[in-house]
Amino acid sequence: MSVTPSSAPVGGERAGSGAARGTSPAGELPHCAVELCVDDVAGALLAERAGLERIELCSALSEGGLTPSIGTVGRTLERVERVGVQVLVRARPGHFVYDEDEIAAMERDIGACARLDHADGVVVGFVLGALTPAATLDTPVVRRLCEACGPAPVTFHRAFDLVAEPDSTLAELAALGISRVLTSGGAPTAADGAAALARLVATARALEPAPGPGGQARVGDAPPGFSVIAAGGVRSGNVVELVTRTGVSDVHVSARTTVPLAGGSRPALSLTSIPVPTASASRPDPLELDALRAALAPWRSAATSSGDRA
Repeated sequence: MSVTPSSAPVGGERAGSGAARGTSPAGELPHCAVELCVDDVAGALLAERAGLERIELCSALSEGGLTPSIGTVGRTLERVERVGVQVLVRARPGHFVYDEDEIAAMERDIGACARLDHADGVVVGFVLGALTPAATLDTPVVRRLCEACGPAPVTFHRAFDLVAEPDSTLAELAALGISRVLTSGGAPTAADGAAALARLVATARALEPAPGPGGQARVGDAPPGFSVIAAGGVRSGNVVELVTRTGVSDVHVSARTTVPLAGGSRPALSLTSIPVPTASASRPDPLELDALRAALAPWRSAATSSGDRA
């Protein structure tokens, strides 16, 4: 999902040598998980065929991502066999300050998705977030949403890029049982925020997420520790430098391309103020995913199970 960043640090300069994990990808970072943002079943199946670890399943990507329909989630879970499915929980576009009705609606969405059947090898988790009007973590709301998630793994979405104190917020998220955060380092893109991302990775290494409700470990969570997922403009052409500079062990990609409607003969028409013509559709680009995997091959040579990286 996308957000408009606040005045958090922008990393145009290179991070210090101690912040990243060195310059030898095979020696210093044995595996880098890839999460693909998708809005349909076809995208989920493409991610699975490509051997990616996770998808973030959304709707309304032109709005930065919203909660997908229960039908889309259900059908996706029927079709995938291995790839982790992280369901975005976001009630509406715009800011991340929610009223009681919106919070209750998101709790119901989480509950409905959690009850859906899926293959044993598929780990289902949730991506969520809430802030106060002062752009701090809304701890009571996030706690409620985490409790609704039960033992499922939880990621805090890019609302994180709006907080004024990102390092201390990481610790707050870990205390709530959240083990991943999507972030560009508070910059327009992850490449721009590389210095801040490297600092957050160093901070995150010392964190141990709290267990889920009732004290149980969250199902299928990542290896011990807190994961910083680099998000925002991550492409095959910049991912090597990004991972080397920051030490992130996860990247979040969209890899979108526009696909024309086969056999379409009627004129294209945009039904909204955002120019998305009805004669085409936005889809993940298989060629870009191939290029991304090739770029990350040194980091992905040591395979891990999808359950460990879901």
